[in-house]
Amino acid sequence: MRPPLTLELLATAAAVAGVRRALRDYGTDLQLCASELVTNVIRHVGEGVPVTVRVSCDGGRTRLEVTDSDPRVRPVLCKAAHDDESGRGLALLDALTLRWGVEQGPGSKTVWCELPARPSGRDAVVVRYPGGDQVGAVRHGRPHDATAGG
Repeated sequence: MRPPLTLELLATAAAVAGVRRALRDYGTDLQLCASELVTNVIRHVGEGVPVTVRVSCDGGRTRLEVTDSDPRVRPVLCKAAHDDESGRGLALLDALTLRWGVEQGPGSKTVWCELPARPSGRDAVVVRYPGGDQVGAVRHGRPHDATAGG
């Protein structure tokens, strides 16, 4: 089991890239969720806002928490139209995670999500299909055909 990880940062585009790098060992799904949540802080609360990113592993689950200082701005899951340029981040989070939610404090809010603990090894594995080898990815413990786009 990994020790908990805490990152204190200011919500900027450069910080989003730094968060992804810091969470590399936790897998691409967690990196993507963290990136989306920090980007939401930039977009809806403001650039340069202090943010705390926490990751903990317990009981076969990895929990990601992103805390900012504005309890008034709550994330809302919406359905984006096919030609919308934004509005898919929480839908993506909802699809990738086991569950997610929001906790409000007196001067902050925390958006959290839980993913299955990443198995040891890499995200990508070779999956044998009739006709030869193709690269797939393991998603939530099931093989996922990365070449199928879904």
